Amino acid sequence: MTDRALVVVRAGALTTVQDRGRPGYAHLGVPRSGALDAPAAALVNRLVANPPEAAVLETTLNGCAVRPRSTITVAVGGAPCPVTVGGRPVAWGAPVVVPAGEVLDVGTAVAGVRAYVAVSGGITVERVLGSRSTDLLSGLGPAPLADGAALPLGTPAGLAGRHTCVDVAPQPRPPAELVLRVTLGPRDGWFTPRAVRDLTARTYRVSSASNRIGLRTEGPALERAFPGELPSEGMVLGAVQVPPDGRPVVFLADHPTTGGYPVIAVVRTTDLPAAAQAVPGTPVRFVPVRRR
Repeated sequence: MTDRALVVVRAGALTTVQDRGRPGYAHLGVPRSGALDAPAAALVNRLVANPPEAAVLETTLNGCAVRPRSTITVAVGGAPCPVTVGGRPVAWGAPVVVPAGEVLDVGTAVAGVRAYVAVSGGITVERVLGSRSTDLLSGLGPAPLADGAALPLGTPAGLAGRHTCVDVAPQPRPPAELVLRVTLGPRDGWFTPRAVRDLTARTYRVSSASNRIGLRTEGPALERAFPGELPSEGMVLGAVQVPPDGRPVVFLADHPTTGGYPVIAVVRTTDLPAAAQAVPGTPVRFVPVRRR
């Protein structure tokens, strides 16, 4: 029987296994997790004939390198980056065959933050609460990749594992400016009218302290209308929470399920994939929209 597995040669700054996540467990204190740039993860899965829920690798900034024990088909998407197989350049954003024993190297992003690596058959680490995703906040799922680790692979789907025949699949470029549509509330009343105006009229920038838990910003501090803390309450994906320093934090996939800092607004879910690719220093604008 063929040994279908990937051996990690270079783990990179932070490479994790991600799929669609584990929504529906917030009442147990479990974040949803999953790929931050879900459309990019779905596209690379499609390119190698995987179902959309198959687990992929999510890299951060400087990629990763892996060696398959059997011949596989891979696709790399998300943040544009150089890709090599056995030291030879190959296509980014397209299916590529990697022979057994050759090293697939996903290089440093030339734009954006996170690249996604889909492998024919998917990464088949053990599921936890229905998902194979690594959750950095709760610690559920597999640990971030480490050099020398082996990741099991599934059997390719479809007729003989046929992949999509394209030269390059179009993908959105990482944002030069991050525009996040927000619905104000539920705790905008905890802030002065000027603070609410500042949120929606001033420009912020992505902080280097951002991670899978939240996109942190640098810019004007938002002034509270009165001091004090809220009792802990539920938090949702895209919540714009304001900690004591007054700088908004946009909650991403590994966000806590409860919190006591006031939430001044909530970002539209469809705008969050771009946040996954916004490099530190990227301008951020919060644009108010009406409730649906």
